[in-house]
Amino acid sequence: MMPECDAPESTDLHWLPARQDLAEYASILTTVGLERGLIGPRETSRIWSRHLLNCAVVALDPANLVPDGSRVIDIGSGAGLPGVVWALVRPDLHITLVESKSRRCEFLIELVDALGLTERVTVRRARAEDLARQLRADVVTARAVASLDRLIDWAAPLMTGSGRLVALKGEGAQTELCSAGSRLASRGLVGRVVVVGDQWLPEPTRVVLVSREGNN
Repeated sequence: MMPECDAPESTDLHWLPARQDLAEYASILTTVGLERGLIGPRETSRIWSRHLLNCAVVALDPANLVPDGSRVIDIGSGAGLPGVVWALVRPDLHITLVESKSRRCEFLIELVDALGLTERVTVRRARAEDLARQLRADVVTARAVASLDRLIDWAAPLMTGSGRLVALKGEGAQTELCSAGSRLASRGLVGRVVVVGDQWLPEPTRVVLVSREGNN
């Protein structure tokens, strides 16, 4: 039996590009992803509202949180969130999905191929902290991976001089930012919380935007 899924038809999505591709991704997540343990059973009924749209609004925000033509590194990509969503709604982006677990990498490789993203999306099996001398990106992102202070340590070495960390967080975003104040200062970074998608979604996404001092 197919798992129940919150159908996008119930929401006004005139602002959302690539809806058919996102629907295919949703179908993969709620079948193969569920079978392989990439998402939990409780998440299938809210795959659009809690996951796909939550990620999409960040890439589509009018404030240009993810600049045009950016190279993106998605740390701890897991089931491909937010990196795969960003790749679908933003064909100008080139994205590296970084994931340390073999079974998740296998899923991501199959997923990227199934969605026709192989020219713009690469999967790397590695820990983010081991890639500091190998990769650089304009935008480093992560969602539900680690606390902000740990993300800063992983992301800062991967950011170009003008690069930024776009960390998708929940309601505790401001608290995490305050707790990471000394870590930011020690690396010459500054951060702020940005609420995105409130013009499109009943529950907007909270992002911690981190950049080098003078580039914010």
